[in-house]
Amino acid sequence: MRADYSSGSASSPGAVVATVLIGCWAVGVTVVSQTGGWAVDQVLLLTALDRLVLLWPLVSLLTVVAIGTAALPLAMVPRSATIRSTGRVWLAGTLTLGVLGLLRAIPPVHHEAYLAVLAVTATLLALVARWASGRVAGADRWPAPAQPRALRPSVATWLALAAGLALLVPWVWLGALGGLLETVVAGLAAAAVGALAAALLDARFWGHFTGGQPPRPARLVLLGGLVAGVVLLLVGAGTGQSGAQLPLLVALPPVGFALAALHALTRRHPRTAGRTWTAWLVGLTVFGPLAFTDPEEISLLLASTRDVPFWVAVATGAGLVVALVLAIAYGLLLARPAARPPRPALAGLTALVLLVAVGAIGVGVGQPGLHGERLFVLLHEQADLADLPAGTGKAGRDARAEQVYRRLVATAERTQAELRRDLRRLRLEHRPYYLVNAIEVDGGPVVRAWLSSRPEVARVLVSQRLRPLPAPAAPAVGDAPAPDGPPWNITMIGADRVWSALGVTGAGVTVGSSDSGVDGRHPTLVGNFRGGDDSWFDPWNGTRTPTDRSGHGTHTVGSAVGRGGIGVAPGANWVGCVNLDRNLGNPASYLDCLQFMLAPFPPGGDPFTDGRPSRAPEILTNSWGCPPIEGCDPGALRPATDALEAAGILVVAAAGNSGPLCDSVQDPPAPYPDVLTVGAVDQRRQVAAFSSRGPAPGGVAKPDLMAPGADVLSAMPGGGYATLDGTSMATPQVAGVVALMWSADPDLIGDLDRTRQLLRDTATVVPTGTDSAERTDACGGTRNVIGAGLVDAYAAVRAARG
Repeated sequence: MRADYSSGSASSPGAVVATVLIGCWAVGVTVVSQTGGWAVDQVLLLTALDRLVLLWPLVSLLTVVAIGTAALPLAMVPRSATIRSTGRVWLAGTLTLGVLGLLRAIPPVHHEAYLAVLAVTATLLALVARWASGRVAGADRWPAPAQPRALRPSVATWLALAAGLALLVPWVWLGALGGLLETVVAGLAAAAVGALAAALLDARFWGHFTGGQPPRPARLVLLGGLVAGVVLLLVGAGTGQSGAQLPLLVALPPVGFALAALHALTRRHPRTAGRTWTAWLVGLTVFGPLAFTDPEEISLLLASTRDVPFWVAVATGAGLVVALVLAIAYGLLLARPAARPPRPALAGLTALVLLVAVGAIGVGVGQPGLHGERLFVLLHEQADLADLPAGTGKAGRDARAEQVYRRLVATAERTQAELRRDLRRLRLEHRPYYLVNAIEVDGGPVVRAWLSSRPEVARVLVSQRLRPLPAPAAPAVGDAPAPDGPPWNITMIGADRVWSALGVTGAGVTVGSSDSGVDGRHPTLVGNFRGGDDSWFDPWNGTRTPTDRSGHGTHTVGSAVGRGGIGVAPGANWVGCVNLDRNLGNPASYLDCLQFMLAPFPPGGDPFTDGRPSRAPEILTNSWGCPPIEGCDPGALRPATDALEAAGILVVAAAGNSGPLCDSVQDPPAPYPDVLTVGAVDQRRQVAAFSSRGPAPGGVAKPDLMAPGADVLSAMPGGGYATLDGTSMATPQVAGVVALMWSADPDLIGDLDRTRQLLRDTATVVPTGTDSAERTDACGGTRNVIGAGLVDAYAAVRAARG
């Protein structure tokens, strides 16, 4: 880049060095700001903090300032028209990133709305860019075009289409589409971004690298490709919600070299040349991440296994390899001075073959079909559960559960009738619920607006659905040895003393687990599965026997009722339900399991007519929470826990792992007053740093109790064992303690108030760990850090007997 052959003016070495440094600065700032912004989003998500609406607008503003202040002098000062053109197009790309980055203020849950706004904004920016390009054309002398070869412009278009389809292959193979509307607007957004790139990298831009005699295509490919790659990096950084732009930071820049090679092939640049093939190539490259991934799933929540983040990384790496191969191949084959252009028929045939290949891959080895989110519709009227028959003990609890079930079903049938009739008429697939008077429905923003306008509907939430994977993650297994006696957590709470000194093991009580599943063949769990045709429900995968790939559910059930020393109540029975798929759920899946726990039903049965309340487990252990990213709002599941409370079923739930922050008991059902919420302590009997603190929303004091939750040994799928951390591990131990209490005094079954009072009265105070007095005071006192204290199984069972 020693001479500007397009204008004849010399480029000083200092200007060339400055251009290189500014380009490197732009790349560095963009990559750091985009990955850093995504990382902040993930930290907020993992710590249960509210999403910062102004995060991405602020990141965009800082990026524009950081890059724009460097690129602006480059666009105005140098004598070289080529360097000025480079500065201007980088400045335009920076402003484009700034404008598109503002759109990420739209919540990720409204993905269709974001894509639609992106399509409109990118289209307007393309029009502005074309207008601005014409305005500045007179500032620099238009480069004289080289003498063209006899070449039809359609050849470059076909080659660009073929390259774009090749870049789409990894996403079609490894990704999955969302809903119909989501896919359509993703296509429109990708087309608009392609048109925007074509407007920025127009004939005037390329002309500064190709003018003069004789033509120098190698310079065009190397220098023009580098400058165009920085522009595409900036455009890609602004495209997609947080997470979706990361693959584009890798795959889009090499496309600049392929575009340069296509322009070198034509050797001619009328004012409209290049727009079509630039739009096709960039648009198809952008369409892959936009359409075949859900940005909410590019999350650290799923990063521990070979889930969506892993496959996105694989697709990104494959896309980078394809882009580099295309850049090299097009550069070598098309940009040589003696290169013969392909025949139009051959170029078109290549594109057609790749189009067929993309379709075959999508249908054959991909994940065909549409996999969009559904809508969760909550109705205003909820069942009246007042004036239920009093009574405790097994018989009294069963009678109450029967009455609750009948009232809930009757209310749902009456209030949902008209809405369900309209949904059938519109052929919208739906599933009704009664534990919360709600319906899950297929549909997008239009259906949501229609449902929200109905008088019987209180609100409409998005029921998150994970897209399928190209291959399932390997099942979790344990590598720890089997215990040769009760582990430390069992002895800390005195459960082993209950077995030996009081002769109580939990016999006659059933604990229900809603989690990732249970390995029903594990030696510690196979003997006390309740059995029958109504003790297992898997709404995700339809399995007929207890299974678990994640291991989370097997571990928690083992801590509650596992034999061999790992479970608090080894004599109790267990039943299970799968409400998590790959560690994520949604309001409907959580409700599926809670509803099954109130009135179990056989495989293929109708929950409304085939429920058996007398078979409901007495205690429910729930080591999960439903955050906003999964679709829940604070009150989404409150009617469900109210109904279970009315039925005499004790709901035990994990406080969460967002400590030591105050106000971090956020995700339902943990904040609800009628739920027994459990925090975690470590082996020193101190509050674990990760254990969430209260108060809960509305000022409710949480957690209620503490239990061991750090380095807890329990069962894993395949017969193994592992130690895990979390309030998830503490929660089933409290459920096990209640099973011991109710086994010791069956008259206590269903008497939830007295049970909770006995647990509080017998709990032991524990230190607040690393929490300072100021931090504890900020949380509202020790009550919102340790609750009533550490659960004491021995004292609680003795108090129950007394």
